[in-house]
Amino acid sequence: MARRRGLSAEDKALWSRVAATAVALHPARKQAEPAPEPRPLKKPPAMPQATPQIAPLPLAGLRIGGKPSAGTTRLDLSPPPREALHAQPLRMDHKTHRQMSRGKLVPEARIDLHGMTLAVAQPVLTRFILQARAEGRRLVLVITGKGREGGPDAPLPVRPGALRHNVPHWLHMPPLNAMVLQVRPAHRRHGGEGAYYVYLRR
Repeated sequence: MARRRGLSAEDKALWSRVAATAVALHPARKQAEPAPEPRPLKKPPAMPQATPQIAPLPLAGLRIGGKPSAGTTRLDLSPPPREALHAQPLRMDHKTHRQMSRGKLVPEARIDLHGMTLAVAQPVLTRFILQARAEGRRLVLVITGKGREGGPDAPLPVRPGALRHNVPHWLHMPPLNAMVLQVRPAHRRHGGEGAYYVYLRR
């Protein structure tokens, strides 16, 4: 077997010159530098919030389970019957109305609802007005009474004179509104605030 011959000195010198001029086909690529991390956003300084000021309730003199004092205010948004009736337009003759308001006209019939409950008084009033109209009467008197306060021990505010407040409403509701021409508080000689003049249509 032939022995392998090594490179001669001349061959080695030639190879060294070639190697010195050689250029690599795939040069080592530079690794991409990592992107810098984004800086954290600075939060705007918190604005101081105004604390709402709540006025303290006047609790002086209040006691759990205590009774209301005599000066307790009761809220009643509806006007008194006298003011509500006077605010309505005048439908009857002016001269007759003036005489009626002064108590110079004598009622042709009267009914006393004083002491009745609302459930009983309304049908009684309806029958009375129907009968008076059938008999051809013009001026009738409806007595309700002034009513009394509920008293300091009442669990809820009670409007005094339930009949006094409800009778005008009943007279302006069907079927009575087709028969009633005018409703006015009575003169003091006929009951004052505890009674009403009811002037019927022909």
